[in-house]
Amino acid sequence: MVRERVIKQVKTLKNNPANMSSDHLEKYPDAPRAPSDRILMTLKMQGALTSSQIGERLGITGEGARQQLMKLSNDGLVREERRSASRGRPSTYWHLSEKGQARFPNTHAGLTVEILSSIQDELGAEALDRVISARETRTRAQYEAAMVGCGSLKERVARLAELRSDEGYMASFEDAGDGTFLFVENHCPICAAARFCQGFCRSEQAVFEQVLGPGTAIERVEHIVRGGRRCTYRIGKVAAGAA
Repeated sequence: MVRERVIKQVKTLKNNPANMSSDHLEKYPDAPRAPSDRILMTLKMQGALTSSQIGERLGITGEGARQQLMKLSNDGLVREERRSASRGRPSTYWHLSEKGQARFPNTHAGLTVEILSSIQDELGAEALDRVISARETRTRAQYEAAMVGCGSLKERVARLAELRSDEGYMASFEDAGDGTFLFVENHCPICAAARFCQGFCRSEQAVFEQVLGPGTAIERVEHIVRGGRRCTYRIGKVAAGAA
């Protein structure tokens, strides 16, 4: 089934230091093979695209991609958006629908929220904070151990992308060309928990800051919980003389 293939794919995605728009699913050994699954994965990883753009990325014709998109649309997995161009006819871009997004695993979403709600209601907000803090401590220790041998900031960001991809975040990064890196998580497997309590998001960013080393500045510039397509962080060194 699609869901099982997607879960397997999530665990094999690794960082791509090249421009993320040139990602090819073929380089991942467990990438989905069915055209419809590949289209869903491409839209998840790269956002809104035209049928021609999808065809180019997957090595099929634009018409072939359009036919698959129509089937996915009939199944409620994708939706279309008409965008006006400066010249010529408007272009049709395709997005994952809410149903399409649900094909990607959100780890035990309902149960997670129920448990968190019970902790907060029965034990109080401080107890929930302690749960988040304990998770942060465990995650930081795990990541710090994995960072052994990574010297440069780029190496550490690359290792972080590997760790996060192994956990289902579909992480990648690219050199922004201005001395910073853009670190992207295309999926959030704990999104339900993060929507319930954004302490999870704050905690994860704190872990990033700690494991990437002193003097590292991290700014979140896209946030799934706030309506973004993905979570994106700009990572660089703190400017000399900055507090």
